[in-house]
Amino acid sequence: MSKTNSYEVIVHSGFRGLRYSDGRFDQVLEPGRYELPKRRFPGRRQPRVAIVPIDVRERELNIKGQEILTADKVAVRVNIVTHFRVVDPKAAVERVADYGDRIYSDVQLAARRSLASMTLEAILTNRNQLSEDILRDVETVSAGYGVQIIRADVKDLVFPGNLQEIMNRVLTAQRVAEAQMVEARTRAERETLEATSKAESTRRAAEADAEAKRIRADAEVDALRRLAAAAEAYAQHPALLRLRELETLGALGTNAAARLYIGFEKHADRVTAE
Repeated sequence: MSKTNSYEVIVHSGFRGLRYSDGRFDQVLEPGRYELPKRRFPGRRQPRVAIVPIDVRERELNIKGQEILTADKVAVRVNIVTHFRVVDPKAAVERVADYGDRIYSDVQLAARRSLASMTLEAILTNRNQLSEDILRDVETVSAGYGVQIIRADVKDLVFPGNLQEIMNRVLTAQRVAEAQMVEARTRAERETLEATSKAESTRRAAEADAEAKRIRADAEVDALRRLAAAAEAYAQHPALLRLRELETLGALGTNAAARLYIGFEKHADRVTAE
């Protein structure tokens, strides 16, 4: 096709071109340069060709100031940041009049449904769950008109002034209560540990004392057993007792400070008689 009878169209990176011939969809053009017929020839019918560029890059849509009632009838104002991209350019153009407006309304309705099913406490304690509910609700719907919802994050939650003050007080009280609970739990654990340690020390001391008493008792029993055995031996063999006496006298005789008293009275009658 000569340049006089055609003109060039460029589809840039990050875009797709929807080619229409006489108003009917023809094909999706990838990024690149394309030649289109420039004019009609006399007596020859040429289709009228048009290229509609579609942005397929990831984009952001802010949904601000949505005032919604929670399950416990508290009015909150929510701001939602939505990230999306067009994945089917033909569906995005032909199935809905304006896919940007449709995304806005779908996310708005999903947020209303999700918030209406949650209490204020649940929203405050689990905001991520709210974002996940909105995304799960809207991603299937948006896929029907060629758009992928990547994220739908709840950016801000705004409450009425008096409620905001009350919630701040509640949150402060909760933080104080949690701190006190942690302190009490720590103190109880420390006291339990100290009591356990003391009880263990007492038990070990009692066991050691009982063992010492048992050893002393065993030693005394053994000593008595030995004395009884010695007494029995001396009774059966008096000479052993006499030998023991001599050994004792000999041991005492080595001590200069020792005094020995020997009873001669038993021999006095014998000397007188003689």
